[in-house]
Amino acid sequence: MAVLEILHYPNPVLKEKSQTIQKIDGSIRKLVQDLAETMYSAPGVGLAANQVGCPLRLAVIDVTPHDQPKKLLVLINPEIVAAEGECTWDEGCLSVPDCNEEVKRYQKVVVRFQNLEGETVEITGEELLGVALQHEIDHLDGVLFIDRLSPLKKRLIKKRLLKKEKEGKKD
Repeated sequence: MAVLEILHYPNPVLKEKSQTIQKIDGSIRKLVQDLAETMYSAPGVGLAANQVGCPLRLAVIDVTPHDQPKKLLVLINPEIVAAEGECTWDEGCLSVPDCNEEVKRYQKVVVRFQNLEGETVEITGEELLGVALQHEIDHLDGVLFIDRLSPLKKRLIKKRLLKKEKEGKKD
């Protein structure tokens, strides 16, 4: 297993729609292990494969509190098949460091995906799990949480992030 480098905005890979996984093989299983290790070490509650430069429809999530045993959720080719209600959640992102904003999301989602055994399963998510599911599926569709903000707020954040990136390149 390895801790992978997490791509940061404005890396263009983050804006690409990820490719469907056709076959769950050893390379996918290794990528899942590396994604999990990277997510836990970051630390975060979710990580999509394109955030580490692999534009595949694969994400890992674990929303269990730190004082409880880990429960890794592996999502292969996930899609939202039902959604209801609305909530607002304070979100952050490993690919958009030092930036948290209130984002409107569905209150409850049903997500269909394949597990590591290739079985098609569904999960219902509300609260943090529901938000994490929507956030990671957005990543797989090339959408960052800042893309869901008002145009003015989005412009201000992108300007600040681009300035920060330029300052980082000077060092």
